[in-house]
Amino acid sequence: MTLALLHVHPETGSVASLAATGSVAVGGYVNHCWRGLGACATQGLVTNPWYPEGVKRGLERGLEARDALDEMVAGDADATRRQCLVMDAAGRAALHTGTDNRPMVAAALYPGVAAAGNMLAGATVAESMVAAFLASTCDDPGAVMVDGGVPAFRETHDAALLAALIDALEAGLAAGGDYRGCRSVALRIESFAMAPIDLRVDWVEADPVAELRALARRVEEADFQAFLCSMPHR
Repeated sequence: MTLALLHVHPETGSVASLAATGSVAVGGYVNHCWRGLGACATQGLVTNPWYPEGVKRGLERGLEARDALDEMVAGDADATRRQCLVMDAAGRAALHTGTDNRPMVAAALYPGVAAAGNMLAGATVAESMVAAFLASTCDDPGAVMVDGGVPAFRETHDAALLAALIDALEAGLAAGGDYRGCRSVALRIESFAMAPIDLRVDWVEADPVAELRALARRVEEADFQAFLCSMPHR
């Protein structure tokens, strides 16, 4: 009952995850990412909080996204109630959507960026999120979405990543988002060049994008940037 986006930059190891839902505290349960390794979004009719730990172990063993995800699904007696999106360090995406998930169910999987959701207001939500993200981060979004090419991420990628995630969220919600409305949002960014960024809006009655942008502005203020820069990066 959620929508999520995952991103991996294979050349730098930067990763990001974004999630939004019509219920409370999506950031506590859904989106997970690990720099240099990959990312996971566990959602669906009932979220399985153990998927991310198992997926991470699989990726650490060198499994591709598909195999790491399949291991978790195979051991889950209630896999028909899950939706799980995984991306590995090479930017390969894999998705499991169980048959008990409520429509609209949709996904958009491309090299380096993928989105998926359930209980969506329309089939274009996931594609809209990916299109907005690519437009903000790479020079060839059309080639990626039409031909499945590898994104040519800009040199400003890491600096623009926070804004790009929020742009993707805004696009997904404009396309309909969760048909119950959006009440909580979360994003996380991990890279080898900067301290992690982990932003969460656990409940909002009005505009989740505005709330998230307000948090982002505070992160970008000079005093907090100085704090981030003072932290060890590895």
